[in-house]
Amino acid sequence: MLVDWAVSGDWTVDGHSNKLRKGIAKVRPTLGRMLFKPIVQFENLNSHSPSVLPSGRVDALNASDADVLHLHWVQGEMLSIAEIGKLTKPMVWTLHDMWAFCGAEHYTEDLRWQHGYTTNNRPNHESGFDLNRWVWKRKLKHWKKPIQIVTPSNWLAECVRNSTLMRDWPVTVIPNPIDTERWKPIDQGLARELLGLPKDKHLLLFGAIAGSKDPRKGFDLLQEALGKLRGEILDTHLVIFGQASPKTPPDLGFPIHYTGHLHDDLSLQVLYSAADAFVLPSRQDNLPNTGVEALACGTPVVAFNTGGLPDIVDHQNNGYLATAFNTDDLACGIKWVLHSSHYKKLRQKSRDYCKEQFHNTIIAATYSLLYSSLR
Repeated sequence: MLVDWAVSGDWTVDGHSNKLRKGIAKVRPTLGRMLFKPIVQFENLNSHSPSVLPSGRVDALNASDADVLHLHWVQGEMLSIAEIGKLTKPMVWTLHDMWAFCGAEHYTEDLRWQHGYTTNNRPNHESGFDLNRWVWKRKLKHWKKPIQIVTPSNWLAECVRNSTLMRDWPVTVIPNPIDTERWKPIDQGLARELLGLPKDKHLLLFGAIAGSKDPRKGFDLLQEALGKLRGEILDTHLVIFGQASPKTPPDLGFPIHYTGHLHDDLSLQVLYSAADAFVLPSRQDNLPNTGVEALACGTPVVAFNTGGLPDIVDHQNNGYLATAFNTDDLACGIKWVLHSSHYKKLRQKSRDYCKEQFHNTIIAATYSLLYSSLR
């Protein structure tokens, strides 16, 4: 695996070998955005990748002994758009967001990617130089040969099929894998003891409130749903991971426990095992790893029926799929899971579903067949 910088210590992951190249790799994403910052007006330029800076990797990749090149997230100036078009070996490209068939955006609710980026369909919230149109036209120019696309979710595959840029490209749905021998439930009482969480309460888990800065993550919808549950679900506490306790914690109607940032798999495994339910209120998401990890640990998931979330949640089998963006139904789903009369079966079905759909050996075998078809 070739990356810009390797931090795991895994010998199979190959990053830059000297400090200068490592330093350049870290500043490249910022440099790529700075080239356009004076001439574009976006609320968040960090969510865009112009991908214009050459990496110098093309010749080495084309001359390597690899039978297949497998691209993953190559934005952030890891590979330029022109360089992707110069790769000559058989290729698979697993998409982890919408960037490949959009302009410079990683995610967008606008539909220019369906109709083509013209001067007439630019959204009103953008101004200045039309970076997205410019990047999209560069993709049209440089990507003449279709690449075998893989998407982790059915939703993203449909986006590819409906896009102007890639509608004639081959696309296959292969979920992200998880090692279910490593990610597995531990005793809930022990998990709560290790984390200092109450043993006699229902625990509802969700990601950091910092996610409220990204409307895509739907924290405002979750907050609205929790407001409807005040007095409805007794003996329930909230657990928030990914953030330390703020100076002035918000009033969400329930006692809150902050776990801070958990950086290792074992700590996250303990956290998921301690919870009774994990809620994913996203407006737009591909196949979030947090949902899959929760299932692997036997924790039911509550989410909206949108994006790639239906690929994770089998309604009332391993969680609850609420009508998209209906906070009454999201509140109903949280209450249904926490008070389910078949809760133990719900946890077991969560684990079983994860092993059937996302087990790493199953996903590896599927990729192996796909690679063989390209050689």
